[in-house]
Amino acid sequence: MPPFHLAFPVRDLSATRAFYAGLLGCPVGREAERWIDFDFFGHQISAHLRPEALRPAGDPTNPVDGDAVPVRHFGAVLPWPTWEALGERLKAEGAAFLIEPRIRFAGEVGEQGTFFLQDPSGNALEFKSFRDPSRLFARPEAPGPS
Repeated sequence: MPPFHLAFPVRDLSATRAFYAGLLGCPVGREAERWIDFDFFGHQISAHLRPEALRPAGDPTNPVDGDAVPVRHFGAVLPWPTWEALGERLKAEGAAFLIEPRIRFAGEVGEQGTFFLQDPSGNALEFKSFRDPSRLFARPEAPGPS
């Protein structure tokens, strides 16, 4: 798949660098006085210093398999061992999870590992994995005629 690009607002570039490059391990790309690019698991994300563009606290959520999932979020779909290792490393480093690492939709078509974090500016991120990567876009089969 071709890499995607996402630009998003942040409150503080130093804290953003510490989170994405330091905590998540994303290499820093190009940067200027008001923005930083990161290699976000093979994709390009650009953090732009625009605190006035940030959403207020208390973003809306939707219930998903028992969790209050932030409606606005971005993230990465990782290979299962990478997802597990990242979750364990973040736990060991004391990361504050919005949603702790867990298995969602267990036994269903969309079974996946998932966890959510928030960057220092309040942007929500989801990291997920599928034991069977071919199920990324799979839909439950429609019930047959009765």
